[in-house]
Amino acid sequence: MGAFESTIQWVLNLGSAVFVPIIIFIIGIIAKMPLKRAFISALTLGVAFTGMNLVIEFMSNAVAPASEALALNTGISLPALDLGWTGAASITWSWVYAFVFFAIQIVINIIMLTLNWTKTLNVDMWNVWGKALTAYLVYFVSGQLWAGFLVAGIQVIVELKLGDMFQKHIEDLTNIPLVTVTHPMILSAVLMLPINKLMDKVPFLNKKANTDALRKKIGIFSENSVMGFLIGLLLGFAGAYGLSGSLNLAIQVGTAMTLFPMISKLFMQSLSPLADAMSEFMKKRFKDREVFIGMDWPVLAGRSEIWVTLILIVPVFIGFSLFLPGNIVLPIAGVLNYSIAVGGLLLTGGNLYRMLILGVLFTPLYLYSATYFAPILTGLANTTGAVEVDEGGLITWSTIEAPEFRIMFAEAFKGNWLAIGGAAIFIALYVWLYKVMNAEKIPSERYEAINEK
Repeated sequence: MGAFESTIQWVLNLGSAVFVPIIIFIIGIIAKMPLKRAFISALTLGVAFTGMNLVIEFMSNAVAPASEALALNTGISLPALDLGWTGAASITWSWVYAFVFFAIQIVINIIMLTLNWTKTLNVDMWNVWGKALTAYLVYFVSGQLWAGFLVAGIQVIVELKLGDMFQKHIEDLTNIPLVTVTHPMILSAVLMLPINKLMDKVPFLNKKANTDALRKKIGIFSENSVMGFLIGLLLGFAGAYGLSGSLNLAIQVGTAMTLFPMISKLFMQSLSPLADAMSEFMKKRFKDREVFIGMDWPVLAGRSEIWVTLILIVPVFIGFSLFLPGNIVLPIAGVLNYSIAVGGLLLTGGNLYRMLILGVLFTPLYLYSATYFAPILTGLANTTGAVEVDEGGLITWSTIEAPEFRIMFAEAFKGNWLAIGGAAIFIALYVWLYKVMNAEKIPSERYEAINEK
């Protein structure tokens, strides 16, 4: 067991930019891609992930200090230290059972593909730690280890079906065939669905409002570089950066906004040949079967609507953290809430107005979830020794992904009847979302039909 864990840890230490392309290369060879083509596709995917992660880190490093300055100007202090997803991941991997979830995810995926219960092959093995985190949270709260494993297994199934239901929408947004996203952050769309349906009743919110549509209305101000510059400038002034600091932040955000769509094209270049090969492979072996390649969320990062939403929500996130009663978290490491933006993008087809409304409405959920999560993550850190926490201190993750799923199921297995009812409602909403996304036209067709009326 020690040798197995050491091997897996060595592979994980390679990082997702190496780990995921290796899996893609192997799949390409299985799908009878020429060796050279499979290698180039895998290498290009590694370059795409590396480039996207560099720009995301660049954006985060630019925005986080401004957010902290914005909060410090109020003089309010909050006790829980936000480590972001990287801190949560490193602590989770140190849990003794974490590596078991590789086998759980692979076995469930193979069974569901074999029985034709899903079309999605989840190659995003890097994010297996998310299942381990769910299992530990449920175990910590309920005291039942079996319950933790059960809920983590349910999460694997839920992610595969997310890949199924959103695939055509993701292909429409990215132009990458047969690729989908299996990241649990898009579970945010489940609770957002009723609000989005209510917004269907508002004529103004039914017009196409992605950045391409806005470009026709506001011209130069809808260019990625200009939008990034203006948003960065406003954030700098809000953080009392002064003119020089604000201008530098504006250029940094403008740079990131310009580079995102450029790098996203590399995902298309790397994954399109694999999708074609997989399609031919499946047609030869299974009549009328197609397989979607489940990936991490950065395949969507080229959509500028995500970044406009993320940055505009930052002051709202900080503001809520300072004034919401009972909150103990200042969002710094996790101040860019990808869950809200990515879930909103897929649910609304990139309608910026709706994404921003949903972002404002659902921000408190993440702060209260992070407050709830603080003693749990702190307890795991203290148990494993993965991160040193000051005596009496607390650590957390301000944008914990799928908090509604994780917390409600944890409390349900604890015997909390309110949580049991909440979990039942969540499952019903998930089924509704599945039906809606499978029955609905893809976003571009839907808005074109609305505009024609």
